[in-house]
Amino acid sequence: MIVGGQLRPGDRLPREADLALQLGLSRNSLREAVRALSLINILDVRQGVGTYVTSLEPHLLLDALAFVLDFHRDDRALEFLRVRLILEPAAASMAAERGDETIVSSLRAVLDATRPDLSSADLLKHDIEFHHKLAEASGNSVLCSLIDSLADTTHRTRIWRGLTEEGAQHRTIAEHRGIIAAIEIGDGELAQARMLVHISGVEQWLQRVRIPKDG
Repeated sequence: MIVGGQLRPGDRLPREADLALQLGLSRNSLREAVRALSLINILDVRQGVGTYVTSLEPHLLLDALAFVLDFHRDDRALEFLRVRLILEPAAASMAAERGDETIVSSLRAVLDATRPDLSSADLLKHDIEFHHKLAEASGNSVLCSLIDSLADTTHRTRIWRGLTEEGAQHRTIAEHRGIIAAIEIGDGELAQARMLVHISGVEQWLQRVRIPKDG
């Protein structure tokens, strides 16, 4: 009914007895179906109020993916980075091609707040914010949600690189500045190439070291 458009985002589901009859299901089966759809954020069950179709926005529907990714093992970090290598350069290119001045201003604000003397946690926070804003600037909400879902999977790697690789913070800031410059002149190919180099640096570093299991 949702896929077919009979129930739209924000609509309330019919009474349980009516819906079970309409679908030819027992009420127990219907409850299990509602429970399953609520777990993946398609339905919003409000106790004492009713059950509603959510907004069905990509960030809601991909939350389940983010939850699954939380259980990745450290030895899969390289695989996640390689997925980022596919997605984020494309997002940078799309952001540049949109030619929106507010995009550049937003990214510069994050860059201005990023200083090498900040703590690892604060540097990571600004780094994540930069990549989120750039993905958002692509104008593609599905792409942005996928990139955000993958961000958490490489937190540990990015922190450890910042702590152990000399000049990593300065290099990250310089690379972010270069990406912004490419977006500012509307050069999608250059923005894509610079983002590719940026993430490749983390990948190459990870191939050289092993992240400790503790700490």
